[in-house]
Amino acid sequence: MFTGIIQATGSIVTRQARDGDARLTIDTGTLDLSRTAIGDSIAVNGCCLTVVELSARGFSADVSRETLALTTLGNLAEGSRVNLEAAAVLGQPLGGHLLSGHVDGVAELGSREADARSLRLRFRAPAELARYIARKGAVAIDGVSLTVNAVADNEFEVNIVPHTLTATIIEDYAPGRRVNLEVDLVARYLERLLSADADQSAGGTREVLQRYGYI
Repeated sequence: MFTGIIQATGSIVTRQARDGDARLTIDTGTLDLSRTAIGDSIAVNGCCLTVVELSARGFSADVSRETLALTTLGNLAEGSRVNLEAAAVLGQPLGGHLLSGHVDGVAELGSREADARSLRLRFRAPAELARYIARKGAVAIDGVSLTVNAVADNEFEVNIVPHTLTATIIEDYAPGRRVNLEVDLVARYLERLLSADADQSAGGTREVLQRYGYI
């Protein structure tokens, strides 16, 4: 699990094709790897990757064909900057929101506008994911925990404060940029609980919510 609070930015050092999938080697910059071991998880642009090799400057991870197809990792070139977050530790402050590191899809930046000292970004989400995005709810963009300011159809807006601009790769974004999107975990599980397949005998929506402790 992750929190969406980016701990460092790094860059892709090498990308090696391996029998249909890939191995990425990542320079982790200022990310503290002193407690990282082989098999640990690190989120790279919001994608949970398993450390298979460690070095003084970073780590390597294998990326499956599924991940290459469903995220932007398949399009990253050597030298590309990435957001980095090590897996959360129980007891540490939860500054963002709970993330699984399992990207739901790819969104596209439609517009970028200055908003006082902040930046307002409007993204287009895949239609099948738009229903999980709500005003004042949470989303993760390339692993960054953000609050949704506005929603219209399959578009949503987020506001980027100056600290987030300097601590992440968001400052590099221009319209047309494709980004990894992870929707809120609660929204996904709630939909499943409310579906007829989840509990055919539960009755109406209010009864389902009461049964599972939401109201």
